[in-house]
Amino acid sequence: MSSDFEGYEQDFAVLTAEITSKIARVPRLPPDEKKQMVANVEKQLEEAKELLEQMDLEVREIPPQSRGMYNNRMRSYKQEMGKLETDFKRSRIAYSDEVRNELLGDDGNSSENQLIKLREERAHLLDNTERLERSSRRLEAGYQIAVETEQIGQEMLENLSHDREKIQRARERLRETDSNLGKSSRILTGMLRRIIQNRILLVILGIIVVITILMAITFSVRRH
Repeated sequence: MSSDFEGYEQDFAVLTAEITSKIARVPRLPPDEKKQMVANVEKQLEEAKELLEQMDLEVREIPPQSRGMYNNRMRSYKQEMGKLETDFKRSRIAYSDEVRNELLGDDGNSSENQLIKLREERAHLLDNTERLERSSRRLEAGYQIAVETEQIGQEMLENLSHDREKIQRARERLRETDSNLGKSSRILTGMLRRIIQNRILLVILGIIVVITILMAITFSVRRH
């Protein structure tokens, strides 16, 4: 999995370097070339987003205990992506200003004031857009943390469930062992009782035999 992630990383680095170079060239190009370059950059930005999505999917397949480093790298790449989009918007605004200058020319203060007003409005919109993007990134980061926390919680619950099953099985084995030990103890006790009884019988029989022999000897002696 890490090899796939590193491959996506390399593609992302090459692609973002190309995008950065093209964004810097946009304001200096003639109008026709600018339009073509803008379309090209938009396409490459979409490709970069797709790479980020693939990388994000790869990171989600990593075990939670090893995911921290990859999450930090993903946050860095997403921040870089946001900066590229912001720079591209600014470059397009500069491009739009130059086109309007070519169309309007220097026709007096009214055109100049209109251009100044348009620039201020666009700058205000750009600031609002950047705020929205920052909020969106924070929400996405919060959502990612929530997802990771949920996954860790689920894994912990699964581990606890497995541990509980192991403990229950161990208890059942102990109960079976205790029951078997009780049976064995009763069997051994019975065997010891039989052995003792047999020995007592043997002793009694021995005594009887000895007494019988002594009595036989005594009767024999008396007859003679």
